[in-house]
Amino acid sequence: MTDEQPKKIESGNASGGSGGYSARRFPRKDSNARGPRSAVNRSANRANYRAGAPRPHGTQGVAPAIAGALRTHSGARTQGGFRGSRGPMAERASTRIKHSTSREKADSRRMMAPYPSKEGENSIIPPLKDGDIRIIALGGVEEIGRNMTMVEYKDSIVIIDAGLQFKEENTPGVDYILANTKYLEDRKHKVKAVMITHGHLDHTGGIPYLMGKIGNPPLYTRNLTALMIGKRQEEFSHLPPLDLRIIEKNDRITIGDFKVRFFAVTHTIPDAMGIVIETPYGNIVHTGDLKLDHVDGVPTMEEEDEFDNIKKNAPTLLLMADSTNVERPGYSFPEKTVLKNIEDIIRNTEGRIIVATFASLLERLVKIIDVAEILGKKIILDGRSMKNNVDIARQSGLLKAKLETFIPIEDMDKYPPDRVILLVTGAQGDEFASLMRAANKAHKYLKINKRDTILLSSSTVPGNERSVQKLKDNLSRQGAHLIHYENAKVHSSGHAHHDESLWIHKRLAPKFFIPVHGYHYMLRCHADIAREAGLLDENILIPDNGMIIEIQDEGKKIVSLKECAPKGLVLVDGFSVGDMQEVVLRDRQMLSQDGIFVVITTLDVATGKVTKSPDVISRGFVYLRESQDLLRNARFLTKKTVEDMVGGSKQIDFDYVKDHVTDAVARLLFQETAKRPIVIPVILSV
Repeated sequence: MTDEQPKKIESGNASGGSGGYSARRFPRKDSNARGPRSAVNRSANRANYRAGAPRPHGTQGVAPAIAGALRTHSGARTQGGFRGSRGPMAERASTRIKHSTSREKADSRRMMAPYPSKEGENSIIPPLKDGDIRIIALGGVEEIGRNMTMVEYKDSIVIIDAGLQFKEENTPGVDYILANTKYLEDRKHKVKAVMITHGHLDHTGGIPYLMGKIGNPPLYTRNLTALMIGKRQEEFSHLPPLDLRIIEKNDRITIGDFKVRFFAVTHTIPDAMGIVIETPYGNIVHTGDLKLDHVDGVPTMEEEDEFDNIKKNAPTLLLMADSTNVERPGYSFPEKTVLKNIEDIIRNTEGRIIVATFASLLERLVKIIDVAEILGKKIILDGRSMKNNVDIARQSGLLKAKLETFIPIEDMDKYPPDRVILLVTGAQGDEFASLMRAANKAHKYLKINKRDTILLSSSTVPGNERSVQKLKDNLSRQGAHLIHYENAKVHSSGHAHHDESLWIHKRLAPKFFIPVHGYHYMLRCHADIAREAGLLDENILIPDNGMIIEIQDEGKKIVSLKECAPKGLVLVDGFSVGDMQEVVLRDRQMLSQDGIFVVITTLDVATGKVTKSPDVISRGFVYLRESQDLLRNARFLTKKTVEDMVGGSKQIDFDYVKDHVTDAVARLLFQETAKRPIVIPVILSV
């Protein structure tokens, strides 16, 4: 064990929305009643009415008018509206903002997917008392992904992992979901380091987006993980370079007020590690993602030695351990079994072999390439991540195969099919990945035929079941023979099962336990394992994202505070990174469900009459050519509502008129179609 600081390497370039309802309306029996409005719009309009600010006479052109309507719908204050003094109309406006009926509220809640609660976020977080230790799981304990945990002691904060999560059903159109780092941003002067346990994106993917926010502190990790981080950072050349520092297992370094050690763990990617943070009261152990290398349920001597070294110098004060697969009984089957089965398939299969797997399973990729080289077969790599990770494996020394073993996919037809193995991306049914394009007959070079054997060496990620099934169906239609984890042992999870986790608990004998990495049910299952190992209920805390946990009284008790760190969704949405307004996500969901219906009306303000039949623009609602009666009724109702609301008045509140048009048209559309599209009226004044 060494006390030396790790060597430094140069790498590549390194709010909660206001919620409420959108402009969508729900039909009501009372024709004069108001539908629910956006909370932002209500507040903005009330402010406008109080201020009595004049508004422009109208909107010129259809495109600006629609843009203005959309801005209103999103919750921004509009520039269009009434002209002249308010007069009696103001009195009407002050009474027209009604509460939604209970039925409407229930209906709208039923339509919306749940969002993270922000209860407690606005409360003042008390400062950390001297001698206490604070732990916050910023992500990764209510989902699979965006793993990020921080430990604070005195004037130092260290962070473990900075991952991303892929979009979910309630975040349509979003690229990634990140942990909320507002707590760290407010205390960036205390952030001393980020430590990355291994190279998977759910532990490294947030680095380009989050490091700058927290002051770009030094980043500690093992060699292979550093290479993978550096390779991805090349895609973000506009960012300042990362301060990447290589450490290895058994290294012991000083980071601020902490002494930190590292230990090797078994996972589906090489150079995975756990972290030991030494404190005056004992060690805080974070396992990262792990499983045990074992023979028939008996951990190997290497595993026993590694875990014995963890508690050699001090007892385990707190254990934070991977919960992803703890509900599965027994032991996971080891990776070496998978590698042996894949080797047998390659040796015994006639015809062309196409292997699709996670590009990050480097040990598996290296094994396939080595076997191919021994058998005199050629390897073809297809898919950007596959090519990148094989290059990284060569840089790290894991891959030693000759360059002549690899051929470009363009030269595939120059070799007999049984002398070729393809390593491709797309095992999860990704639309534009190599294998999915081949399954859809859209790949320029790869054409599936009856002599092909396709090996899907990966499990199905939750949420991808339909895509993977479509992939299998399309490959089967072309006659290919499929081998996958459900009919052969060609994939092993990298996460410990029940008995492996129980062994770890008994080996480390922690005083306190916090389960991490998984959905709440998984954390509950892991807490049961801790009890089975002898831990008391009061020494186990099941966290939520943002929960502030403290070890107090010189390590004698563990508590959770009533306050919590900010935990609103932080979303990568194109070039935008931040706490997207919830109303935007809700609108996207509603657009995907019922579409949009825009009614454009031209009003002669001098006469109070509509000058021509209103125009209608509809997307995702009904097929207009087959709904002429509905459109005719919608136009008539719009024209009548506008003229009735204006009534020859010289003082026109356009917002008020548009709201009534929205309610009337939405009610009609629901009565005729049982659908509730977003209705946006546009009134052009001439």
